[in-house]
Amino acid sequence: MASLTSSRDFSLSVADCPLIQIEGWDGTLRQFEKSVSASLGTKLPASVGETVRHKGLLIIRIAPRRLWLVLDEGTQAPALSVDPDLGCSVPLGEGRVRLKMAGPDIARLLSGCITVDWHAPAAAPGRAVQTSFHHVSVLFLRTGEAACELIVPRSFARSLSDWIADG
Repeated sequence: MASLTSSRDFSLSVADCPLIQIEGWDGTLRQFEKSVSASLGTKLPASVGETVRHKGLLIIRIAPRRLWLVLDEGTQAPALSVDPDLGCSVPLGEGRVRLKMAGPDIARLLSGCITVDWHAPAAAPGRAVQTSFHHVSVLFLRTGEAACELIVPRSFARSLSDWIADG
């Protein structure tokens, strides 16, 4: 899936989103995080909404015990083995796509469809926020001063991207 809307002031692209969800069981968080951190070779985000970039991988803490591993285009999935006594790993990429947007008016455009304050610290560049877009759960990733990504369900990607492009 790939489409691109571009003008002088705005660009929108839609691409597949290789994604792995890992989650630690209740009561095992410290061991789970230590194991996953060692397996990935990097530190993990400390709090919900934080992200860590490492070797073509964006690690996002979605919830206190849940992480999403978002792979950059062309990056192979890491050899990650999660101890079943500590947690689990589930591929979610088949059901998600990534909408990449940039332009000086992007904050104004998105303010009409998602409940994220572009200027709040929780939505600063490098942060992630779970929100909804017309009653559809999406993950908002702020990637720059005038750029962001939305990770959205594949089944709604076309209607959401059309809505943004028309906005």
